[in-house]
Amino acid sequence: MHVRHACESDLPSVVEIYNASIPSYRATADLYPVSIESRRSWFFNHRPDRYPLWVAESQGQVVAWLSFRPFYGRPAYAATSELGIYVAPDFQGRGIGSHLLEMALANGRNLGSNTLLAFVFAHNAPSLKLFDRFGFCEWGYLPRVAELAGVERDVVILGKRL
Repeated sequence: MHVRHACESDLPSVVEIYNASIPSYRATADLYPVSIESRRSWFFNHRPDRYPLWVAESQGQVVAWLSFRPFYGRPAYAATSELGIYVAPDFQGRGIGSHLLEMALANGRNLGSNTLLAFVFAHNAPSLKLFDRFGFCEWGYLPRVAELAGVERDVVILGKRL
């Protein structure tokens, strides 16, 4: 497996992996597939030196990605980043998410982050377990803030100081 900064030609694969997570109602609050065009602005807001978007490749195919993004968009939160990790369904459970999260922790301070956050649905046990393994703690709990397929779901805010 090879991890690198995403380039524009990766955007279709990034979107495909993201869209594959929607039907499970475990990883995103989007209810319908997103288009490549709708993610273009999000893609170009990532910068390798501050808010990277990394892709993991296996045999030349993008199989997972991790993104850093600003938290809350106000200057006082500049040293806090929110992480997102998505792994293609056929590649889950192979340690790719762990590898990406390990890289985020190793590089976070050099990217200007003192704190990393993740917002995870409370019923997403694999993601909660992943972040727990890397020392993230529950910093907040938002009961029934999302409705997925007619079911109200809780969100756990996970955090870690670097």
